[in-house]
Amino acid sequence: MEARFPGIAELVETPSVAVVVDVMRAFTVAAWAFAQGAEKIVLAESLDDALALKARHPDWVALKDGPPAPGFDAVNSPGLLRSVDLGGRTVVQKTTAGTVGALAVKEASLVLCASFVVAEATARLLRTRGCDSVTFVVTGEDGQADEDLACAQYIAGRAVDAGTDAAGFLRRAADSRAAAELAEGVRQGVHPDDVALCLELDRFPFAMVATLEGSLMVLRPHAMSSPADDVSI
Repeated sequence: MEARFPGIAELVETPSVAVVVDVMRAFTVAAWAFAQGAEKIVLAESLDDALALKARHPDWVALKDGPPAPGFDAVNSPGLLRSVDLGGRTVVQKTTAGTVGALAVKEASLVLCASFVVAEATARLLRTRGCDSVTFVVTGEDGQADEDLACAQYIAGRAVDAGTDAAGFLRRAADSRAAAELAEGVRQGVHPDDVALCLELDRFPFAMVATLEGSLMVLRPHAMSSPADDVSI
């Protein structure tokens, strides 16, 4: 499998297959939202768009980066979201990097959103689809976020070699600037457990697939069956 690891600004053409990685915290939060019962996640273009969707659909749950704000129901924190019952709900998510990256590749034939908590399921979906060329979009810090690059490289490795070990990749993520900022309280809307939750390998058995549904980019969980169902690339 040929793998590329550009930042969002480096995307010069629409890839065929894209894996958009945001470890701390968009796509860790998205996975937790599905674990808490969310049916789907609409990835919003802007905060105004998120609020407009919420206004049209008052039962939807609007979520953003940073501190709580009027009109929004939740913040982009896995530690805070894990206690919220989202059974059957639609979540509207707008974040600084993750949702931007997913929308940047919305025309790709396959778009997966990923973090460490869904790493193995994501790698297995790439294997089962027989993907021979994959663009891993490193969303954080203008493509320089080492936690996102480490996760992307780990998933790429697992997609071709099930023996790829996670330890070194997780250490890089734990030592990243984003992890330090979350731990030190530099960012707002943070729970003390956020870093640990973002580094929890394969917590969930599903991948997350984003598709255009009308004018909206919609993320849904894709359950993976047993490894015996995998096929080699």
